Amino acid sequence: MRQWWRGARGRIRDDGMTVVELTLAATAAWMLAARVIGHPDPFFAPTAALVVLGEARGRRVRQTVEILLGVAAGVLVAELLVYALGPGTGTVFLVLLLTTGLMVAIGARTTLVVQAAVSAMYLVAVAAPSGTLMPFRFVDALIGGAVALAASQLLAARDPLAPLVREARQSFADLAGVLDALDDALARCDETAARTALDRSRELDDCVDRLRTAVRATGETLRFRVRRRRHVGQVREVEATARQLDYAVRNVRVLARAGVTLTRLCADTPPELGDAIPALAAAVRAAGESVATDLTGEDAARHAARADEAAMTAVRVAGRLLASDPALPVTMIVGQIRATAIDLLRGVGHDDVAVLERVDEALGVVPAQVASQRSESA
Repeated sequence: MRQWWRGARGRIRDDGMTVVELTLAATAAWMLAARVIGHPDPFFAPTAALVVLGEARGRRVRQTVEILLGVAAGVLVAELLVYALGPGTGTVFLVLLLTTGLMVAIGARTTLVVQAAVSAMYLVAVAAPSGTLMPFRFVDALIGGAVALAASQLLAARDPLAPLVREARQSFADLAGVLDALDDALARCDETAARTALDRSRELDDCVDRLRTAVRATGETLRFRVRRRRHVGQVREVEATARQLDYAVRNVRVLARAGVTLTRLCADTPPELGDAIPALAAAVRAAGESVATDLTGEDAARHAARADEAAMTAVRVAGRLLASDPALPVTMIVGQIRATAIDLLRGVGHDDVAVLERVDEALGVVPAQVASQRSESA
């Protein structure tokens, strides 16, 4: 119970403001529709406010408007069908088909599709229109969506960098989590756990997409605020980091695939990987903190230095394995540790050429040109 309570307090501390924001937006939408405009039972005003505000986080204004119009249009389509056909099985089928199809067409995520379908079902089963058609519910959905759009922009004005900071931390944390899971699977020679880690690595593309979406949304927000434009350069740096993170995600996916193969050769799993992979995970987390703290104005250089140190440790430890003629999966893992370290260090601002030279030197691989220069000088 104590552990659960600590977790609950942490979640409330992190997301408590979100609860307040959603509650205030939904209440404001209800009051505006019911008391100012005078709509009877304006259920869809707070519903639309909650749906749109929940989906608006990290999105650009254009995407938020599309969601708003999509939700309102879905309500209108459902209302027209129920009015024309009346409640019934055929109406339920058509309403769900058209509502979910409309949500998919505007690029809505699965949660929004389900929420829109539930709202449409409520209209068919519980609040079917009767008598003269008055599109109160459509207008209520527009009101709720407009309140949510205004609220999302007010929240962005208060701290426009916060969604980007949150996504940066989460993206790197998810990548490090896959490495942790793979390290545990290799330590136990558990092929099933290794396959689970591989499946998780295939989901990391969504993390990169969310980070890129947050970059675009934050950039758009900053362009409309003169006092905040000084942060545009920082956002562009995060955009460049997102590209390197994308490469790192692909590297880790290949690493995890090799890990699955290695778990079938339990006796051939070298203990050095138990040091190299956790060091690489530590480098990933430190790189994420470097990106996040650079946006918040904290000591990003300290975290970048930690990422550098941990990444070089991972490469150095992994490089020792090459001298023992390891199995092919081990060689592949060493190669992906090298590639991931390079992308991480590039992502925190290190020079490309210098990174390659340092990583290869730590790995014990000296380019032929450098080797010949050293022999000539000797």
